[in-house]
Amino acid sequence: MINGDDMKTVVFMGTPDFAVPALKALADSPDYDVKLVISQPDKPQGRKQILTPSPVKQLALQYNLEMHQPVNLKSDETFEIINSLEPDFIVVSAYGNILPKRILEIPKYGCVNLHGSLLPKYRGAAPIQWSVINGDEITGVTTMLMDVGLDTGDILLTSKKVIGPEETAGEVFDALANLCPDLLIRTLKALEQGSITPVKQDNENATYVSVLKKEMSVIDWTETASVIHNLIRGMNPWPVARTFFNGKVLKVYVSAVCGKKSSAPAGSVTVDGDDVFVTCGEGSVLKLSEIQLEGSKRMSSAEFLRGRSFPDGFSFCTEE
Repeated sequence: MINGDDMKTVVFMGTPDFAVPALKALADSPDYDVKLVISQPDKPQGRKQILTPSPVKQLALQYNLEMHQPVNLKSDETFEIINSLEPDFIVVSAYGNILPKRILEIPKYGCVNLHGSLLPKYRGAAPIQWSVINGDEITGVTTMLMDVGLDTGDILLTSKKVIGPEETAGEVFDALANLCPDLLIRTLKALEQGSITPVKQDNENATYVSVLKKEMSVIDWTETASVIHNLIRGMNPWPVARTFFNGKVLKVYVSAVCGKKSSAPAGSVTVDGDDVFVTCGEGSVLKLSEIQLEGSKRMSSAEFLRGRSFPDGFSFCTEE
C-alpha cells in the first residue's frame, strides 16, 4: 500500500469532455494527489445563456478538488498558486491556453500533455475532427513533455486507434478520451522511474490544424461523395455539415457513399422510396440518412419525406 508520503502531487489543467477520463483516473489513483484543477472560466450556454461550468470543473467539484479558473495563465497570482504546491507533475489535456515558460519549469518531472493525434501530425486545435474530415484510417493519443511551442514538445508515449469508415468525430473523440487514462498513468510511472526516453518530433513532417468554424461546414456538392461523407462525419456533432433547402439550412448528420454512378449535375437530388440520393463530383453518389431542417428536429430521411418533397430537378447547388 502506498502511503501519503509516496504519492506524487499533480496539478491538472483541462476543460472539455475529452479531459474528464484522465482527471478521473488521477483522482481515483492511490498513487497521485491532485492538489489543484485549473479549467477555463464558466461560460454562458444554451438559448438562455446560463453560466455553465466546464465538464472538467463539474468532475472536480464531485471529487471536492481545489479549483482555479483564471482568464489566462500569465498572472503572478496563478504562478504563485501553482508554485506553492511544488507539484511533481502538471498534466494538461485540452485546457485551451498556452502555458508560460515559468509555469512549464515548475513541476519536478515536467508538464505532460495529452494530445488527440499522433504527433507531429495535427498540432493545434481540433485534431480529432480534422483526422476524420481528411479521411484518416488511423489516429491516436500522444503524451508529450510540453515546451513553449504549440504541441512541439518531445514525444513520450502513444496509443493508436483505427477510425471506422462510418465513425463520426464525436465517436472518435469519445474513444480517444477513453484511451487517455491508461496512457497517462503509464507515462507518469515511466517518467518517475526514468524508464522513458523522450523523442524529439520530426518538425519537417509536422502539420497544423485550425479550430472548426461554421462556415467550413457548408457542403460543396462538386466534391466527391467520399470527401463530402468525411466532412459530414468530421462535423458531427459540431458544427454539423449543412446545405440549403427552400431557403432554410438543412443539416446533414449521417450519410453513406453509394457504389453507383450518376450522370446528373452535382447537387442533383433523387428520391427512391424512403431514400434520398445526391449526385456529387465525378458522378459519385451520396445517400443522406439523417438530416435536420432549420426549425425542425433531427430525423431520418424517410421521416423527412413524409411531410416534404423535393421538386423534380431539384439541386442543392442552386440553393442559397
